[in-house]
Amino acid sequence: MPTDLNSTDAATIALHVDAFGRLVLQMPGAAPVVDVAPVRCFPFTSPSERVSLCDEQGHEVACIADLADLRPDVRALIEQELARREFIPIIVRILDISQGSEPTTWRVLTDRGESRFVLTSEDHVRRLGTRGVLITDADGVRYRVPDSGSLDAHGSNLLKRYL
Repeated sequence: MPTDLNSTDAATIALHVDAFGRLVLQMPGAAPVVDVAPVRCFPFTSPSERVSLCDEQGHEVACIADLADLRPDVRALIEQELARREFIPIIVRILDISQGSEPTTWRVLTDRGESRFVLTSEDHVRRLGTRGVLITDADGVRYRVPDSGSLDAHGSNLLKRYL
């Protein structure tokens, strides 16, 4: 049965990396859980809230209400593991989108450099909140625009065709 950790409980857990590079979770009064994986429940809307710790079979062992409730060393390990597992480039500029119907080729500038990807359907562009956008390419790679209002006029006009 998973444990829902409130702020008091979260401050009592311990987490370390073993000799094999696996995360080991220790909760008071329980056996250590080896090879836990943190998973964000709401990665785009509340990235620091509701983080599940899952065992090697993918079953939830514990759920942390807010990462801010953790000791700094435990929080740092969880954030490092989340960063290692998550790959979501941030689009800062849309340079070009090929003309015509799907599939279309997008050329974008991300926080990781220039990228080119194929969008197979306009259904793979979806809103996140009022101004955010999530785009999933033909290979399943997700790209994020945190604030579509921050794009330049050219990129904003290109994106509006899909929203």
